[in-house]
Amino acid sequence: MIRVFRQFERVIGLKSSQFCTSTVQRMSVQATITDKLTKKFQPQHMEVINESYMHNVPKGSETHFKVVVVSALFQDKPLIQRHRMVNDVLKNELESGVHALSIQAKTPTQWEASGHKVNMSPPCLGGAGR
Repeated sequence: MIRVFRQFERVIGLKSSQFCTSTVQRMSVQATITDKLTKKFQPQHMEVINESYMHNVPKGSETHFKVVVVSALFQDKPLIQRHRMVNDVLKNELESGVHALSIQAKTPTQWEASGHKVNMSPPCLGGAGR
């Protein structure tokens, strides 16, 4: 590979550092959460809501999330097990910057029975804004 670049440098008269740049962009935390939950649960319905703006954190933070996941994979599983399933999928995010995760994990039947209702989050009572 280096040999090819050196030959290319001779042909065009530029150093590889002048033409070979790459930019690696990280997915947002919200996009990562969405991607991981979609792959794992194949949800009938899903919402990933960044609620960081409701807390005493810098503007643009991605530290507080609410996830609503409606999946047949939750069928016959108690609520605590559903929450553990979601937490397991998002283990890396919870260990590296996500401070709070509110989970609404429902079966399709429960989602229909709820009228597609997403529960409101309570106001923030923590941090320096107390």
